[in-house]
Amino acid sequence: MATILGHHHISMITKNAKKNDEFYKNILGLRRVKKSVNQDDPSMYHLFFGDLIGSPGTGLTFFEIPMAGRTYRGTNAITQIGLLVPSEESLHYWKDRFEQLRIKHGEITRYAGKKALPFEDPEGLRLLLINNNGERIPEQWRNWDKSIVPMEHQILGMGAIEITVKNRNKLERTLTELFGYVVKNRTEEEILLQSIEGESFGEIVVKQLDGPNEKPGKGSIHHLAIRAKDDEELAYWEKQVKARGFSSSGIVDRYYFKSLYFRESNGILFEIATDAPGFTVDADIETLGEKLDLPPFLEDRRVEIESQLEPLD
Repeated sequence: MATILGHHHISMITKNAKKNDEFYKNILGLRRVKKSVNQDDPSMYHLFFGDLIGSPGTGLTFFEIPMAGRTYRGTNAITQIGLLVPSEESLHYWKDRFEQLRIKHGEITRYAGKKALPFEDPEGLRLLLINNNGERIPEQWRNWDKSIVPMEHQILGMGAIEITVKNRNKLERTLTELFGYVVKNRTEEEILLQSIEGESFGEIVVKQLDGPNEKPGKGSIHHLAIRAKDDEELAYWEKQVKARGFSSSGIVDRYYFKSLYFRESNGILFEIATDAPGFTVDADIETLGEKLDLPPFLEDRRVEIESQLEPLD
């Protein structure tokens, strides 16, 4: 039986790739595991940050859109990203670090049943550091020993992802009936769901909010990708999405993984992505993310593409 194994990656919009690169590498201590371009519009960067090799479940990715304006907050959007850290001590480390570096942040609070520290990136993207408290993480997640952040406080990978919609019951049914998510907790304010029961690395928090839809801009979240084990399971999910009545992109070969995209009833864009082959398919682990990598179908346009991009390093 096919199973959603948790989050695969999450993709956002940035107005400035250079500043974005600086923040996620030098403030959050993540590794830039791939410097590439939007395969549908190669005039813009697509940057990938994560653990040592950008393992599924650790990936934060950004499309650079220099003309992007501000984000107008609203409903029917993915509204916050949870990132797991090892301990409560790690939350205090990060709070001190954010204060020293003048990063916008809140106080340590509770979120999805765990202690958490809310903060924002320079473009207003809303994130949380969540205390994983020694709970199990996927075995493929691997620390990066060259991170600017000490190993004992490094970001592990993705935790609870918050989605705000006008009709939370419809989203809940899609997640539970189509993908097999289980409800961990339910209150008037939110529903906490898990892709694998008892595991926090695949959690989704669903909130309900009426009003105007969010208007995306810099610092907004474009889509959430969830994990399919392999090509066979992705083909299975393609059939299930179609049987549910959703239209989809069909299976798309992104070179680093294969994907399927669809929008659920509130308009939230989901991607289902395979684990393999991963970001080392065209780069050594030691030099991952250092040069501009292009999928084979764009390689003959390298000179043209590089001429349109502002160098990052």
